[in-house]
Amino acid sequence: MEHGQSHRAVQSERHAAVRLLKALMVASVLLPMALFAITAWVDYRNFERITNERIDRSLDILHEHSLKVLETTERAYAEVNEVVRGMSDNDIRLNEAALNKRLKQIVTGTPQMQGIEIIDRDGHPLVSSNGLLTPGDIDFSKAEYFTALKSREGGTYVSTINAPRPGVPGYFISLSQRRPWDDGTFNGVISIAVPTSYFENFYAHISDTVDYFALVRADGHFLARYPVVSPASLLSFDDDKDFRTRIAHGHDYSIYTAESPYDHITRRIGYRKIAGYPLYVLVGVEWKAIVSEWLRYNINYLIFGAPLMVFLFAVLGLALRRTQRLYDESERREAVENALRHAQRMEAIGQLTGGVAHDFNNLLMIISGSVQRLRRELTDKKSLRLLDMIGTATHRGETLTRHLLTYSRRQTLTPEVIDLAQRLPVLRELLTRSLRTDIEINVEVPDTVCAVRVDPSEFELAILNLAVNAKDAMPNGGALSMSARPVTLKGDASEEGLSGDFVAVYVADTGQGIPADVMMRVFEPFFTTKDVSKGTGLGLSQVYGFAKQSGGTATVTSTEGQGTTVTLYLPRSLEQPQPAEPPLQAPAQAEAAGTVLLVEDDVDVADVGASYMRQLGYRVRSVADVQAALAALQVDAQVDLVFSDIMMPGGRNGLDLAREIGERFPHIPVLLTTGYSASAQDAARYGVVVLQKPYDLESLRRHVREAMEQARVPPAALGVAG
Repeated sequence: MEHGQSHRAVQSERHAAVRLLKALMVASVLLPMALFAITAWVDYRNFERITNERIDRSLDILHEHSLKVLETTERAYAEVNEVVRGMSDNDIRLNEAALNKRLKQIVTGTPQMQGIEIIDRDGHPLVSSNGLLTPGDIDFSKAEYFTALKSREGGTYVSTINAPRPGVPGYFISLSQRRPWDDGTFNGVISIAVPTSYFENFYAHISDTVDYFALVRADGHFLARYPVVSPASLLSFDDDKDFRTRIAHGHDYSIYTAESPYDHITRRIGYRKIAGYPLYVLVGVEWKAIVSEWLRYNINYLIFGAPLMVFLFAVLGLALRRTQRLYDESERREAVENALRHAQRMEAIGQLTGGVAHDFNNLLMIISGSVQRLRRELTDKKSLRLLDMIGTATHRGETLTRHLLTYSRRQTLTPEVIDLAQRLPVLRELLTRSLRTDIEINVEVPDTVCAVRVDPSEFELAILNLAVNAKDAMPNGGALSMSARPVTLKGDASEEGLSGDFVAVYVADTGQGIPADVMMRVFEPFFTTKDVSKGTGLGLSQVYGFAKQSGGTATVTSTEGQGTTVTLYLPRSLEQPQPAEPPLQAPAQAEAAGTVLLVEDDVDVADVGASYMRQLGYRVRSVADVQAALAALQVDAQVDLVFSDIMMPGGRNGLDLAREIGERFPHIPVLLTTGYSASAQDAARYGVVVLQKPYDLESLRRHVREAMEQARVPPAALGVAG
């Protein structure tokens, strides 16, 4: 249990180390990415701030420039008003030439002004700075600026873009003011033509850091724009709704991001109102340019940071792979070591239990023989009842020793090739009668042949033991499932290193499960988690011993509260399964008489064996070891049968005796008996009949007859050179 806790602690530490490396790998990516994202966001906000500052500086320049233009026009208004003060329209017409010259002097040297006109109160031109006499039939009374100024006092009216006309070669905007009488009544308009190209040329000159400029009326109509577009387009072009919405809410200054409805370019735009005028200056920077500049700046972080991040991730990944490989190798080594320790322990227990079973079988042989002898001599019912009780106890002892011998892999087996795909459904009927009605039995087998070479009786006993364990694990009912399928093992420690083709037999229940701290001991003999009165602890040991003796193994998996699955791995056979033949019935009486040479070192066991032989009609000669038996045969070979125990003193056993007799006295049949012997399987493989201890009169009769029938077996069959 302490070993299991230590193993779990080591496993926990290893898993923690692997989790830490995985967390570091994730952190090596996420932390730099998070740091980069934070840095990029801070830089983005800085770029946005810098862009806003750039826009503010450009707005200051445009605002200052526009104010200078407007101040120039204001001075021009004042000068023109001073020139024509007190003059009637007729006086102006009479002095047209002089006034034209004077207006031209005002315009000359001021590129922001393209011309000045004085219009009478009816909308007809009176005089112009271009010196051209405007035809008298021209009427400006319907013009927007004339109508607006006629109905209001004071202020400068800014028109939309005007098309070129005689004396004004380019597109222009009109800045107009009222020309009042001395009493303030409307007496006409003074209009100054400002070319749009003046603003556009200035905008182009300062476009190094900002790519978008505009002069816009409060109603959203463009007056000038850079990049320059067709003035005809600007005549019908309204700026974006975001701008008009903002100024409608009284915002004289703002910076925002929007897509231009004219060229569909998204820009960072700032605007500012020109104080005292219904005009706004706009400045914009393409959003794509801002993002590109931000990306160019931050790409340096990626150039230097990304390789370091990849390198760190790769180093941690390499460390993780190496750590996992080392842990996997360590776990495989520990699994192999645990399997080896378990196998060594099981082997040691098997040797111990096998030796105990051998001695116990000899005792049972004496008891059962004595019981049968007393049964012939006693007649009173009380004595016979006591003999029956002794006989029953002897039979139970035989069953226990059989389990022990199976576990220690010393049980004499009679292997046959059977098809588990056919055998398991048959066993279902047997288990149905053996288990409770609240346990559902399910059997699943493949359509293919699952041939194995095993002792059918031991296989059925193993399945029955598993079923009984499952029944005890499901006191309130449940399901027992049996299935078989061909598998190929590849030497994993979980299957005790077996490799090759096997048939896996799964027996699963839905019971209480096995606690994890006792999983390593479930196959040990006499180990049980049941109450003393409910189990001997030999059921699973018989299963394990049967599987090992058959060339395979048994494993168990379990989850407490969910159930247990025991898996038998049995070597797959390429031979065709043979149908079972009915056993031969031995005759009730002895069929022959003759001389039997009995070889047994235990006097009491020899006495029982001699008694049985005499009851069969044979004369008995007894010796205690192999040398004495060979000496007796050398003196007198007139023997009809040699009946010998396999375990013998003196360094030579019963199988050695059988081989020697096969070589020197091939006409003499040999019958061997054993309660435990590693040579029992060799004897059966060489064709020598083996009788399992303890035996009774009828089993002795059958085996004597079988040995007699094999009297003509060639010496080579016994492994003896001819």
